[in-house]
Amino acid sequence: MKYYLFIDECGDHGLTKIDFHFPMFLICGILITDNENEKLKSKMSKMKTFFWQDHTPIFHSREIRKCANEYKILLDKKTKLKFYRELNKILERQTYSIIPVGLNKFNYVKKYGNLGNDPYELCLSNVFDLCISYLKKQSHANELIIVLEKRGEKEDNKLASHITKIISKGTFKNSIESFKSFRITFKFNHKKEDLIGLQIADLTAYPIAKYLLNEQALNPAFDIIAIKILQPLKKILIR
Repeated sequence: MKYYLFIDECGDHGLTKIDFHFPMFLICGILITDNENEKLKSKMSKMKTFFWQDHTPIFHSREIRKCANEYKILLDKKTKLKFYRELNKILERQTYSIIPVGLNKFNYVKKYGNLGNDPYELCLSNVFDLCISYLKKQSHANELIIVLEKRGEKEDNKLASHITKIISKGTFKNSIESFKSFRITFKFNHKKEDLIGLQIADLTAYPIAKYLLNEQALNPAFDIIAIKILQPLKKILIR
């Protein structure tokens, strides 16, 4: 059985300039089977067509929250209510798993300094570990396609090297043999290519990062998706 792992991030992974109000960095993986991915695409496509009859916009968390650009339609309260009701229904009912790994950059620098491991690569390695550990328990899983959002040639090449190293050498928690159990490939795509898995990763990353920043804060979006998170909530954050 073929699985996809769609990867997106929330926050800036740089350690030199840290936003006091939002020091979180999080990698969010959406793990989904090929069949379920097709179902999810169909549901999202119908929803987009309902609200935008003449085109299908790319879902982007920040623009939706700000009611910006194509999402100005959400300034109408009735439309906004219906939009979120339909979106939440899809996110809640469709079959997929969320694998988020994040860190508080202030705490990370305090513990390891500015010369610690690259937060992006560190979080991504942990996402891969959790993903492979899960797939080993799925008797029919035999292929994994990792899809990441393009960030830039230099960044993508550096990340491609890191991913290749993980796949070829394994990790502390999963051996080379564990990775070799699956046909693993990876690719980089623009979000504008309308891959719904990348859009779901984008939509779910922010509420999870917000939860990590303040578990007690009102966070209805997180409440909708929390049940989809693969690992225990207390293990999302790298300490």
